[in-house]
Amino acid sequence: MTDQAPESVTDQAPGSPMPTAHTPTATNADTVQAFLFALAEEDFDTVESLAAAELIWQNVGLPSIRGRHRIMKLLRRGEGRFGFGVKFHNVAEDGGTVLTERTDAIIIGPLRLQFWVWGRFEVHEGKVTLWRDYFDFFDIMVKAPLRALAGSVFPALRPTF
Repeated sequence: MTDQAPESVTDQAPGSPMPTAHTPTATNADTVQAFLFALAEEDFDTVESLAAAELIWQNVGLPSIRGRHRIMKLLRRGEGRFGFGVKFHNVAEDGGTVLTERTDAIIIGPLRLQFWVWGRFEVHEGKVTLWRDYFDFFDIMVKAPLRALAGSVFPALRPTF
């Protein structure tokens, strides 16, 4: 495991402002993007500020985690141990529902597990109340680890955004 943080774990161009959910004109899509970008930066205070007390986190096919307190406790336990990256491909918003098509990366030391995710978020009064992700288990459990291992041996094959 390395003590160095990944160079860049978001798909933001260097120097470009990150979306913010703290302005009166922020959209629900901005809130979701700010939520995930803050998670990528390990800015857990911002993640917590954008999460509703009754937040539900569902990775479809796995047990749901309910409540901001429990979710934040879990996320903070990974601080410094795991990295997270996100690249948005498409974001759509209809009222309080935000749909995302993205690539996520889980970074464990030199291994970068990168995989496609489709997410549905519910946002009410500027707070995320539902975070539901859909993904392919075969991609996460087999293909992503194989790509990560190949990339750790042959840096030219390392997954990137």
